[in-house]
Amino acid sequence: MKGRVIVKGTAPGGQAVSALVVDGQVEDMEVDPGDNRPFPPPVGAITYGTITRVLPNGRGAFCDVPRNAAGSADGEGRQSGFLRDAKGLRQGDRLAVQASAIPEPGKAVPLRRNLLIKGPRVILTPGAPGINASRKLTDEGERARLTAVVSEALAARLAEEPVETAPGAIIRTSAAGVEEARIAGEVRRLFATYGRVLLAANAPHMGWFAKDGLFASDVEAEWLSNAPDALVCAPETAHLARSGPSDGDPFNLWSDPVFAARAEADPAPLDSFGVLECLEALKSPDVPLPEGSLAIEPTRALVAVDVNTGADFSPAAGLKANLAAARALPRQLRLRGLGGQIVVDFAPMPKKDRRTLEEALRKAFRADPVETSLVGWTPLGHYELQRKRERHPLHEVL
Repeated sequence: MKGRVIVKGTAPGGQAVSALVVDGQVEDMEVDPGDNRPFPPPVGAITYGTITRVLPNGRGAFCDVPRNAAGSADGEGRQSGFLRDAKGLRQGDRLAVQASAIPEPGKAVPLRRNLLIKGPRVILTPGAPGINASRKLTDEGERARLTAVVSEALAARLAEEPVETAPGAIIRTSAAGVEEARIAGEVRRLFATYGRVLLAANAPHMGWFAKDGLFASDVEAEWLSNAPDALVCAPETAHLARSGPSDGDPFNLWSDPVFAARAEADPAPLDSFGVLECLEALKSPDVPLPEGSLAIEPTRALVAVDVNTGADFSPAAGLKANLAAARALPRQLRLRGLGGQIVVDFAPMPKKDRRTLEEALRKAFRADPVETSLVGWTPLGHYELQRKRERHPLHEVL
């Protein structure tokens, strides 16, 4: 199927899998490790934590947070989290915090205190009042229209459910041209999650929780921000997606009738769109390329990537293989859920070709949604990258 399709189903191991398929190729994937497995919370999950130690000059603070997975109300077991911004905090303070990245093995969960409750077109910002629009929304008339819609929707929710501190909002570029009712519906659902945050303030044993409902994770919200051509899922899930919003139902595709109308039923969605085949291929470190191949092997300290030219020993083989690897690398890291320090051992090539390869890397990662810093060459001729840990590593989940 051509176009952008979001596919949702269950893998043979029982894990829920969501995938973004573009023109028949799996471009992104999210695999849920499940609530009963010892995995850190996903990015965007929220809980309450207690400050245990503040670093000098407020450079950061360690925080005691629940160990259990997102979605469970059982706060049994504790672990350490780390807040980078600790100005004004003291030992013993209890506050709402949000997972900002997946931690390295054995390290504290990275946290932020400025919560971001993300939808496809609006981001709610508890603790940061005011309504801001994306700089890419350059049409002043459209900015004013969207600001008025979000402001009115927030005011209506606050009239129904007054809170001590009114949240703010960020209007995303994807909101341009969208009808008022759809924007307002999304704001209402985001506010429902904020309401859960406020209720949890009086629940000392509350675990991690995230947004409820279908296609509600932060990753899926990003996919929906560029409206897909179809949302394909199992028949019972498609029925829920189309059933329409009500106060007692889950998000139902963010109360958006346009999204709901694109829900399609398929008894085996992951198989029909090649997601299971892709998952099987990702179990191997080896990735064949049009020119050569690469091997991706995560270790505890870093992710090692090796590029090979294969059977081609011509003088130009190294550059050809390296350019192919540069184009393939962002997708492979994204699908495998890999981040942190990444070291690439490119195939041998003349130093004069490095600038060409660097430009190919910049172009490839510019279109990648995961924040990545291209650090540069090491004295031994390797190339280093630093990538945000936004997904659970696939090799651990499977």
